[in-house]
Amino acid sequence: MPFPVTRSGDEAHLYLDLHPCSCGSADTVWESAPGSVDGEPVARYSGTCPDCDAEREFLFGLPEREAPSVRFPTFGGPEPSQLLDAGEWMWVADLTAGNVPADEPREAEQALTIAMAAVEEVIKFIPPGEDEVPERAFWSDRGRRVRVAEPSRFLLDRLLVVRNTYRDAAATR
Repeated sequence: MPFPVTRSGDEAHLYLDLHPCSCGSADTVWESAPGSVDGEPVARYSGTCPDCDAEREFLFGLPEREAPSVRFPTFGGPEPSQLLDAGEWMWVADLTAGNVPADEPREAEQALTIAMAAVEEVIKFIPPGEDEVPERAFWSDRGRRVRVAEPSRFLLDRLLVVRNTYRDAAATR
């Protein structure tokens, strides 16, 4: 039974944040531990919802090698995500960049760095030699809605401009 691979702890926690409990709460405190299912190694994330006391658990496949954490956030290596599609990564970038605090430079730098890293994740879906994210890179409802709303946002040239803008803005904080 294959599980979607999480390339890093940062990616797993983002995925968990984007998948709240059925009661709507996303405030679960997660514990992670290695495990196995049918002989396949997995990363097991479990916790109890603080609002409704539901026990929650997610199982993720492990990458051949985990992405080295060289900066925050480290979502993954050079390969595209299996957990979040290109549209979800763009949604994360939009949400984070849209909530940059004006009067808190450290928090503003962190938000812009996350937004930049999320755009870098979108770019990873573009095959070599291509100039846009292919339609198959959008498999979630949220991701498809983001793409349909403005497909030109997924052109490589435009993605590079947005990524560089977030990077430069973070550097000036």
